[in-house]
Amino acid sequence: MIKNLSYNSKKINTLLLELVGRPFSFIERIKLGGIGSNKLVIADASKEIVELLRLDNNVNYCNIEIRKNGLIIRFRSLLETYGLIIPYYKLIIYKGESNIYSLYKDTNYIKFFVDTKSTSLFMKKIIRLKADYLNKTGLN
Repeated sequence: MIKNLSYNSKKINTLLLELVGRPFSFIERIKLGGIGSNKLVIADASKEIVELLRLDNNVNYCNIEIRKNGLIIRFRSLLETYGLIIPYYKLIIYKGESNIYSLYKDTNYIKFFVDTKSTSLFMKKIIRLKADYLNKTGLN
């Protein structure tokens, strides 16, 4: 599900809480070693995301925020910030050739380059947190 996250809307905040849970507290962020990725260069994306990214001529970047029950992948188009909201139980991760990771939710996906060790470790953290979540909820 792709949503415009530019404005502080009670409706959007409620939706985020339902789908991916609340943000981590400050102490939890420190224990996890951070909950946000570096700036990631988008290699490819699903049609709906590409349509949004095509509106401007800038290099297309995204970043990932880890929440209790899922991820929010944020990207910008023109002056708006959009987010691909992915609960862990719908998250599918592929690691392709030449260090390209793909994150899928149903028909939406984003592929991005992983070019640093810290980003590789961040992706491993996502995989671990997804496994922990699925084991805890019994959805595996």
